[in-house]
Amino acid sequence: MKVGLVGWGAIGRVVGTALAAGEIRGAELHRIVDNRPLGETAPAAQVPFEEAIESCDLIVEAAGQGVVREWGERVLTSGTDLLIASTGALTDDELAERLLAAGPGRVSFTGGAVGGLDLLQAVRSFAPLDEVSLTTTKLPSTLEQPWMDEELLTRIRTATGPVEVMSGTARDVPVKFPKSTNVAASVALAVGDLDAVRVRVVADPGAHLTRHVVEASGPHGAYRFEVAHRPDPGNPATSRIVPYAVLRSLSAIAGRPGQIL
Repeated sequence: MKVGLVGWGAIGRVVGTALAAGEIRGAELHRIVDNRPLGETAPAAQVPFEEAIESCDLIVEAAGQGVVREWGERVLTSGTDLLIASTGALTDDELAERLLAAGPGRVSFTGGAVGGLDLLQAVRSFAPLDEVSLTTTKLPSTLEQPWMDEELLTRIRTATGPVEVMSGTARDVPVKFPKSTNVAASVALAVGDLDAVRVRVVADPGAHLTRHVVEASGPHGAYRFEVAHRPDPGNPATSRIVPYAVLRSLSAIAGRPGQIL
């Protein structure tokens, strides 16, 4: 399987290096797309997006929600498969509908920094969930956004303990934090309803580990998943585990045996 990788940042470098080293059986790094010249450091040819679509079997998006919005549908209608890491783009209902209906390429999503999504999907097929919530806690500096007013920025910057930055649904929050809360959209994809997932974003100067707590309940049972990850040193807005979640998804798509599906 010829893989085209979009993005050579904190996620893309790890994914691309593993692919180039042959660590994913049945998949090879074939092309790289990035808006910065990578030169001889790139382990595969750096090409324009159009060329990657034409020459690859699968495009892996590791460059942000804007790439999904601009290129997602074109990838799929060309017949090339697409693996999306920036699931927050799917908070746009029209875009999500178009991507899920597009083809003949197939679209898949990686769970990223949170676990338990497979179980939530299974539960959802059994009976609706009554309540689903996600609380994400990160370092204050990773949550600052251009839309924030001075009062909120001051509260975040001077916090001596946990401070709630925003609360809303999985439809609202990823739009406001495009690089920090793709987890909210991933939980909503598993549950099947953006508006059913209540989300809290918390800034904590003591949050040396990024923490995600998912809680869900319904007539069939109650579920709680909590993860705490080390932030990527080069990009603290994302967790170090995310590229490895992408690699796991690639292994499953490539048909590697022994996977938990």
